[in-house]
Amino acid sequence: MPAGGLTTRGPRNLLRQIREAMAGAAPAQERLDTVVRIIAQSMVAEVCSIYLRRASGELELFATQGLKPEAVHKTRLRPGEGLVGEVARSAQPISLSDAPSHPSFAYRPETGEDPYHAFLGAPLLRGGRAIGVLVVQNRSERRYDEDEVEDIQTIAMVLAETVASGELLGQEELRDIEVAPHRPERLKGQRFAEGLAFGHVVLHEAPVPPENLLAEDPQAEEVRLHEALVGLKANIDKMLEGGQGSLAGPSFEVLETYRMFADDRGWNRSLVEAVRTGLTAEAAVDRVRNEHRARFAKARDPYIKERLHDFEDLANRLLRVLAGDRPGERELPDDAILVARNLGPADLLEYPRHKLRGLLLEEGSAASHAAIVARALQIPCVGRLMGLRDRLSEGDLVIADGETGEAYLRPRPDMLAAVESRMQVRSQREAEFAALRDTPAVTLDGQRITLLTNAGLAVDLENLDAVGAEGIGLFRTEFQFMVSDELPRLDSQTALYRRVLDTAGRRPVTFRTLDIGGDKVLPYLETEREENPALGRRAVRLGLDRPGLLRLQLRALLTAAAGRELRVMFPMIATVDEFRHARELVDIECAWARRRGRALPDLLRVGAMIECPSLLWHLDALLPLTDFVSVGTNDLFQYMFAADRTNPLVADRYDPLSPPALRALAEIQRRCADTGTPVSVCGELAGRPLEAFALLTLGFTRLSAPAGGVGPVKRMILSADLGAARRSMTSLLGSSSASIRGELESLARKLNVAI
Repeated sequence: MPAGGLTTRGPRNLLRQIREAMAGAAPAQERLDTVVRIIAQSMVAEVCSIYLRRASGELELFATQGLKPEAVHKTRLRPGEGLVGEVARSAQPISLSDAPSHPSFAYRPETGEDPYHAFLGAPLLRGGRAIGVLVVQNRSERRYDEDEVEDIQTIAMVLAETVASGELLGQEELRDIEVAPHRPERLKGQRFAEGLAFGHVVLHEAPVPPENLLAEDPQAEEVRLHEALVGLKANIDKMLEGGQGSLAGPSFEVLETYRMFADDRGWNRSLVEAVRTGLTAEAAVDRVRNEHRARFAKARDPYIKERLHDFEDLANRLLRVLAGDRPGERELPDDAILVARNLGPADLLEYPRHKLRGLLLEEGSAASHAAIVARALQIPCVGRLMGLRDRLSEGDLVIADGETGEAYLRPRPDMLAAVESRMQVRSQREAEFAALRDTPAVTLDGQRITLLTNAGLAVDLENLDAVGAEGIGLFRTEFQFMVSDELPRLDSQTALYRRVLDTAGRRPVTFRTLDIGGDKVLPYLETEREENPALGRRAVRLGLDRPGLLRLQLRALLTAAAGRELRVMFPMIATVDEFRHARELVDIECAWARRRGRALPDLLRVGAMIECPSLLWHLDALLPLTDFVSVGTNDLFQYMFAADRTNPLVADRYDPLSPPALRALAEIQRRCADTGTPVSVCGELAGRPLEAFALLTLGFTRLSAPAGGVGPVKRMILSADLGAARRSMTSLLGSSSASIRGELESLARKLNVAI
């Protein structure tokens, strides 16, 4: 084979011949035989063969020029067998001057390939997966040069696209060829938001498939690619400068890293080289993305895998620039199941709510922004679904099971029928909860329970009436900051708080001051990088270090609540002095308003969140200074057990229904009762019937739950006899077990409590 690869440099002419062969009216096998003959002739190869992957994983010889014709459809290689299997396994081209001497060489006498020494194989890649292998061979011992390897990769890409599209083979011939994941699959993840839904996949930042593979004018395509790259980098620069658009809640540092990858010389060079082989700009991006995906996906290092996602996102954005698409203009199916690696709250809120049925994430946590928003929207959400995006295509049917924390990809009809049956049961339960909306939450033994809801988004205000909550026990003010491209001004903050109070009417609303830092990073707020941000300068600590930021928010709250009751509480109070300093800022803002003759709230109540274990031993000093307290069980328990609740490796290492956790809650409730301090629980525990039952037995009578938890918890309250339950709880708290969940479930069943 002469150096230089193709008889005419560049595969453009060869690709046109392949297209013409495929467009013919001959039978599929005859057209495929023509294709390998054209490739062998053009590349001056004595052998050209195409192997395709069967659903079993075996690679079957589908066509050959040079090997024995009778081996076609008879020679099958097991996964990883032989050099062809190694090409498919590694998803990388292999070039050898003496193939028989390679340890992976597998001798198949029926093929008659004994005389051939030089071997060059390239994978047919679809979605980063090898669906087949293209091979050329020569008798002489020689090594193929870089240009020849580049040529065969380009040809393999075109073959992969045509095989998958059905242009090369019909549906009958493809019925057992695994061109893309098509079998039913079940992935186990973690439940982020309860619910059950099925629908069709919508990929967040979905790739735009190239419509044309071959360039009419290669030089013009190179210019288009260059202009698109410039536009992509300019867009990222605009984000860095705080302009329009955003990634999933990015920090400045993350965006800088993203920009660095856009400038990656290797990535840019690969794109240019692909275009120069005769591909369109879109096809070049798609090819380079497939090669990166195949290479990085096999890495074990989490950092390297993360880089794959960076390049994936860049490729998708670049394809959108080339296509002239704009964010927010996508047409979605009416039963959309959104699939993403991860999302920020702004990303999720950009999608039309009435079309979203569910959310599936590769990463994230139950405490992530996307999960919180999904719960507010009452959209089933499952996360930590490893490898999800590579297993799905746009439009695939999928089930999001927010009850079991699972996803079913391309489910069988019987699975769909089972899910529809479960959804009917859920609908009946939701109808029961709706019927209880106006029923007071009173236990069987006459104990009145105040049942509130958590909020932070406009949609939460709609839920207030829908679920029959008695008020908002926790309004997360940080969401307004997180979905904004710049620091919200005084008037916009005031308008939001006034709207919340107007919607609530006479019902109480407790505003939590800005709780950012840790996993909640604002791109426009400069902060120093911290080794352990969860234990760093966040929440009230940041507010006290930047009093101007906190005072601006307090001024907005006081203005919005003029003539009404205002309840404001500070998060993550760790010392009594922190609460004193925070309350002093409230007094300063009140004095500022009085001097200017501005109206103030008729009643002002200032409280603290108990979520730092240090306060458990200083409640005697804290409680007299507060008007109320609220227990944030999410953070309290992660600090108690030294287990990051956003880290799936340790988040399940402890059970909140454990004696240490419940004893801490019992102590808080007792101290508050002794001092007459109103206390509520606003963590996730308050929204789950069994956990809420435990809270009631400890003496808590004020719970603030997510909207979806209000109905189930109210049903539990109406069925509970707390007198009998509290007597049993006393003995359970003395248990030496890691959890008393089982005992509590048995107790609830014994007392006929609806959990």
